[in-house]
Amino acid sequence: MSLTRRQTAAALLALPLALTAGPAFAHGGGGDRPRTRTLHIAGDSTAAQKYADAAPETGWGMALPFFLGRALTVANHAVNGRSSKSFIDEGRLATLLEGVRPGDLVLIQFGHNDEKTEDPARGTDPYTTYQEYLRQYTKGARARRAEPVLITPVERRRFAEDGTAKPTHGEYPAAMRALASEEGVTLLDMQALSLARWQELGPDGTEAYFNWLEPGESPNYPDGNQDNTHFRPDGAVEVARMTTRALLDRRVLAPRDVRRLDGPVPGTWITWPQA
Repeated sequence: MSLTRRQTAAALLALPLALTAGPAFAHGGGGDRPRTRTLHIAGDSTAAQKYADAAPETGWGMALPFFLGRALTVANHAVNGRSSKSFIDEGRLATLLEGVRPGDLVLIQFGHNDEKTEDPARGTDPYTTYQEYLRQYTKGARARRAEPVLITPVERRRFAEDGTAKPTHGEYPAAMRALASEEGVTLLDMQALSLARWQELGPDGTEAYFNWLEPGESPNYPDGNQDNTHFRPDGAVEVARMTTRALLDRRVLAPRDVRRLDGPVPGTWITWPQA
C-alpha cells in the first residue's frame, strides 16, 4: 500500500460520523478528500418546497433528495411565482450565494413567470433581459467556484386535439440553450425531456402527475382542482428522476452520487411540513 493510500484509509477510519452522513469525494489538487456537496435550487413554484396548506401540490425539488446519495444535500431556494428577474430583485440570489461553497452545484430553472411580460416585476424578454438575469446566476456560482447548471423550464400539461403534447414556453427554452452554449454552462433540457415524457404518457396518463383533484379529494381543494402546471407527488418524483438522470448523463454527477434511478420511489414518501 502506498503512503497516499495509507493516508486515505486512515482518514476514512478517523471520520466515522462523517461517513455515516455519507460525504462525497471531491477531486482537488491534493487528491481525493471526503466532503459533502450541496445542490442549491434557484427556481419557481414547479420546483419549490410546498407546505401542508398546499398539499398534495409538490415541487420537484422536494423529491430530488430521494435520487441523490447521502453525500449530497439539497438547499431548495425556489419560491412560488418568481422569475429570473424577481428572484434577484428580492435579494434571493444573494441569499442563496451566501451558502454556496466550492464544488457545490447551483441549479437554475426559470421561465414560467418570465413569460408574464404584462407584469413589470417578473416579465423578461427571452434574448435580452432573460439572458442578462441568468448570467447573474451563472457568474455568481462561478465566482464561488461552484458549478452552475441551467435547466430549461419543465413543460406544462398541454395537448392538442390529436393528443400531441404541446410546448408552452415560447422562445425562453431556446434562449437558455443559446446562453448555455455561449457561456459554456451545463444545460439540462428539461423542457424537451418533459415534453417527450408527457407525450409518452398522453392526456390521461399525465393527469395523475399534475395537481388534478376531484371535489372532496383534498381538504385544501374542497371544490377540486384542475392544475396543468404544478405537480402531485408522482409528477414531482418523475421530474426529479429525469433531472437526476440528466445530471448523471451530463457528468455533473457521478454514478456514486445517485440512487434509485431505476427503482421505485412512491409518492407517499413526500411529506408537507407546516408553513
